[in-house]
Amino acid sequence: MMQQRYVVGIDEAGRGPLAGPVAVGAAMIDVRRIKQKRTQAWLKGLRDSKKLSEKKREEWFGKMEVAQEEGWLAFAVMMVSAREIDRRGIAPSISRALTQALKNLNTNPAHTLVLLDGGLKAPKEFAHQKTIIKGDEKEPTISLASIAAKVTRDRLMKRLAKRYPHYGLEVHKGYGTAAHRGALRRHGLSAIHRKSFCTRLHFWSK
Repeated sequence: MMQQRYVVGIDEAGRGPLAGPVAVGAAMIDVRRIKQKRTQAWLKGLRDSKKLSEKKREEWFGKMEVAQEEGWLAFAVMMVSAREIDRRGIAPSISRALTQALKNLNTNPAHTLVLLDGGLKAPKEFAHQKTIIKGDEKEPTISLASIAAKVTRDRLMKRLAKRYPHYGLEVHKGYGTAAHRGALRRHGLSAIHRKSFCTRLHFWSK
């Protein structure tokens, strides 16, 4: 870690839903900055986005935007649509979004340590990378990436809920809840549903 200048955390949100995109977040901090007491204090209380309330996630996202404006944190979120997920598959879609998120950070692979949650992998040119099981609970940069991905995707799903009001997307964000499955039985699939994910439900759009 000491040989690299930057640490980038990466996590995804929306791998399993029946509707909407998958999102990959990447958050980058200078290694020297992480060692500073001020930054350590800023990171205190940071947890995986799934363990934070929606309000807390929004608060952290706001803090991240301020830090990015101040120039010591950079983050990017890339999403792949349901249509592309159906065409490519979920794993290639996540890989594509991950690669683009790293490109958007404009970081030099030789100077960057990439920390990834779960089974995620960075492109091969990032020789310094480590995949960490439950990394979103252990590494602050991965937690930040998790929050960025989750908040960005949730906001989009709320906007899509106004366009597709029959499904309750603003509540379940596209996940396969009982209410969502019931709405699918009544109204069929919309343009933002993942057909490849809904086949197991044994019904199709009207």
